[in-house]
Amino acid sequence: MHTLTLIIFAITYCGIALGGIPGLAMDRTGIALLGAIAMVATGILPMTEALHAVDMPTILLLYGLMIVSAQLRLGGFYTWSAMRIGTVVNRPRLFLVLMMLVSAVLSAVLVNDIVCLAFTPVIAVAVRAAGMNPIPFLLGLAVSSNIGSAATIIGNPQNMLIGQVGNLDFGRFLLWCAPPSILSLAAAYGVIAWLYRDSFLSVRAPVRFERLAEWPELNRHQSAKGVIAVVVLMALFFTHIPRELTVITIAGILMCSRRMHTRSILGLVDWHLITLFCGLFIVIRGIETTNLPQATLDWLVGAGINVHNLYALTGISVVLSNLVSNVPAVMVLVKFLNVHEPTQWYTLALASTFAGNLITIGSIANLIVLEQARGQGIEITFREHARTGIPVTLLSLLITLAWCALCG
Repeated sequence: MHTLTLIIFAITYCGIALGGIPGLAMDRTGIALLGAIAMVATGILPMTEALHAVDMPTILLLYGLMIVSAQLRLGGFYTWSAMRIGTVVNRPRLFLVLMMLVSAVLSAVLVNDIVCLAFTPVIAVAVRAAGMNPIPFLLGLAVSSNIGSAATIIGNPQNMLIGQVGNLDFGRFLLWCAPPSILSLAAAYGVIAWLYRDSFLSVRAPVRFERLAEWPELNRHQSAKGVIAVVVLMALFFTHIPRELTVITIAGILMCSRRMHTRSILGLVDWHLITLFCGLFIVIRGIETTNLPQATLDWLVGAGINVHNLYALTGISVVLSNLVSNVPAVMVLVKFLNVHEPTQWYTLALASTFAGNLITIGSIANLIVLEQARGQGIEITFREHARTGIPVTLLSLLITLAWCALCG
């Protein structure tokens, strides 16, 4: 039975690393779900144990924040924010720094994937209308949303998992992770501004920048509800009330609307991401029945690699995050961390998130920006992304290691 478990685990994680299974029209979510089904169908996990393997507080936190973000998106807040930044699009460097700051801040308090989904088309249209090269600005959006999301427990899915499983305090997490995130954001801006110093302008003639019909108009009332919900959430996160209870309650209040239909709000929930999480929780629980995690830890220690060492943990998380993406990587690595040493969890949050900027498959936010850009007729190649992503990631990781040396 252990052999079968290892085979299912290996196929699942190899499929996630490749992004699909040859011969099948299946993405990473489908692969994770299939792996979970295999764990149950083969009798490796009883159905009740599989259901208990899913960390419901993490799922509820992710689900509730998606509803809050949907409120802001439907209320036109994201589009309005991006268009307000677009008023200075004729000043490329100022536009770049404002866009990166806003996307980083929004990603820190909401799910970064949704920020990228809402911002990408507006930024693309704005910069092309100004006759500028859209690539540095879209890359700036991707890297800044990843970096900004590292600062808080709720900035991205892997941080939510780390915060919930590690039972981390919201305020202490913010105090430890925000400074290296801010420094990394400044470094990222410097890299992009330098790399594209002679190519901000495009050969395309400027045209008038106008809001497209499919972009939601600003509804001040609905947007205000979303902003107030975010402010209330931030305040409550500093209390001892369970985060998932706070988020799901606020989400329920937002759905009590006379104008915004529940179907519209739930239609913006990323069910694929939630399904990916549930599937991976079950697959990881399955592999735990073989004692492989403990055996792997013993092997690493025997090889002179201590996963509890912050520098080693950073290196391992970077490699694994770029092999299978950061969410699956974190799900494996949290099994090795000491719950009494929060610095290990903070370091994993920073390293796995910053590692997402290295190559295109490192984070879902990267893929969203690239796919949305392609829909606007803008092609960002793997090489073009790596040209920015590699130096940005290396600088971010150096900042992280220096921070670990200072505060670890």
